[in-house]
Amino acid sequence: MSVKEAVDALRRDLIQEDGPQISTMRNFRFAILQYLPTEEFKLREEIQRLSEELKANGWMVLALDLHAMLLERLRAQPDDWVERVIRREKLLSSSKSPEHGLNELRERLRPQIEGPNGLAKDCSKCISEFINDHQDIPDFQDRTLVLLGRAGALHPFLRPGNLLRHLDGHTNGVPVILLYPGEREGQTGLKFMGIDEPDNDYRPRIYS
Repeated sequence: MSVKEAVDALRRDLIQEDGPQISTMRNFRFAILQYLPTEEFKLREEIQRLSEELKANGWMVLALDLHAMLLERLRAQPDDWVERVIRREKLLSSSKSPEHGLNELRERLRPQIEGPNGLAKDCSKCISEFINDHQDIPDFQDRTLVLLGRAGALHPFLRPGNLLRHLDGHTNGVPVILLYPGEREGQTGLKFMGIDEPDNDYRPRIYS
């Protein structure tokens, strides 16, 4: 299926008469739109078109940039934190085992990205604020869409499946779509950026 066909399928399931049908579970309103990393800009065009169409029909669309959210977290660290992390990574990368530098970087960034207090917390906060600003709109849960984008910019530090798991129960029941650059493996498996080992533990519906 092409990027356009995948987005069209998502559109059809969003605008159902009885509300969004992106999941078979009413209390689990997550879905994944998988696309090849080489089609990033095509994906952005199609998502922009979808967003504009939905807004024109009374929907509220919140687009969250995961890359920008991480940078905001890093800027909030002590003044010399980034410099110290860079120096340490360079030191370890120049050794006989360059992968040590990457592993060190993973450890330093993990608290900022992973777990319930990582990016999932920031996403949940943004969603809650967005909902509070529009709570006077009737049936907001069925006419609100959250898009999680720029996941590829966080490879190899982000684990998309963990992000969704920690977001579950913290989204005010609105539909959330993760834009996932990678490859599909079977019915439920996904290979982040086409590089990582396939993750077969995805509950959300996958559009690809």
